[in-house]
Amino acid sequence: MPSSPAPAAAPTEAFVWTWLPGQTTPVVAGRLAKATGGTYAFNYGQSYLARPDAISLNERELPLQTGALPLLPGLSMPGCIRDASPDAWGRRVIINRTMGLTGAAAAAVDLDELTYLLESGSDRIGALDFQTSASVHTPRAARAAPLAMLLQAAENVEQGVPLTPELDAALRHGSSIGGARPKAMIEDGDKKFIAKFSASNDLYSVVKAEFIAMRLATECALTVAPVRLERALNKDVLLIERFDRERTADVWRRKALLSALTLLELDELMARHASYGDLADIIRQRFDNPRDTLRELFGRLVFNILCGNTDDHARNHAAFWDGARLSLTPAYDICPQSRTGTEANQAMNIFGTRHESQLRRCLEAAATFLLTPAEAETLIRGQIAVIRQRFDAVCDEAGLSQVDRALFRSRQFLNAYAFEGLPEEF
Repeated sequence: MPSSPAPAAAPTEAFVWTWLPGQTTPVVAGRLAKATGGTYAFNYGQSYLARPDAISLNERELPLQTGALPLLPGLSMPGCIRDASPDAWGRRVIINRTMGLTGAAAAAVDLDELTYLLESGSDRIGALDFQTSASVHTPRAARAAPLAMLLQAAENVEQGVPLTPELDAALRHGSSIGGARPKAMIEDGDKKFIAKFSASNDLYSVVKAEFIAMRLATECALTVAPVRLERALNKDVLLIERFDRERTADVWRRKALLSALTLLELDELMARHASYGDLADIIRQRFDNPRDTLRELFGRLVFNILCGNTDDHARNHAAFWDGARLSLTPAYDICPQSRTGTEANQAMNIFGTRHESQLRRCLEAAATFLLTPAEAETLIRGQIAVIRQRFDAVCDEAGLSQVDRALFRSRQFLNAYAFEGLPEEF
């Protein structure tokens, strides 16, 4: 099979624009350029460094100083910039649009990182954007479209069907979002949402499973992004309210985010080394309200185990960054995963190299989160009680069938493996 053609002119640089805290228009912060060995180097612009309100994009890896900034060990580009790049789904949309490739041919293509940054939508998660110009910011905005049109566009990409110009314009907005599942971004009044769609290969209602988990996490007193279910083309659509945007009059303010992967100074190839224990160490040292934050993180770990969410990798945790302080964002992407066997492991280690999806590991790690054994046990028991009491009511909210309800209850929520090694009274 002949190789796929590369873009006619692969970019060699991109200018990084940012929305400073409280501002509604972006300023150019610096330049990201190809360097040696497949790496990308960043340097701040002199005009940015001269601003009295300038903040570092990430104080640990991109401190406010002149010159090309060295990469942290093992990274090919700054993590805080990689956080703003599209992942699997957005990359499929971009390949579909820029190269006209579909199906297996598209799956075999991997474009340059600068291409992904410059071709993805400007309303990306966080407070960064990427432009070919250092003086003019031209947003790559989506055309407003109903959910049905967005769903149709997502299905076309999944099935390897080229997008029409109209569908391409509608879906471009979602090309900058991370994750692998079909999705788009929409605006509704004074709120913005990420819309997640069913995938063609779903064996059960994944969209409803995530809705139920997010709602039950809220019931368990965790800080969680609000969600709601909609219907389009007779399919379920999950809407997750964005917490990185704030409406002020007729304009939007953006909030900068750093993923846990970036805070841990890792990239995707090193993600298997990420752990809740190491993230807890960073929280103790660098976050606002570390004790309350650690309790929240411990609660999210426990809930992930209780709901069967083993996809709790380090990009699915994040912090707000305002140039001086870090604070945990609301929880997101809490989605129960299918499992074929009895045993399961969390994507992030709980402490050390232990990652079994078991509550006893949480109890063993309690001190890492500044919790006594009694406090950790009380929190765990409280979540179990809430899930048992509220499961059916939340499933009713989702309109979940009895078949899927029985599946979720036995395979994901309160799975027996989670309780192994604990006293029977749990």
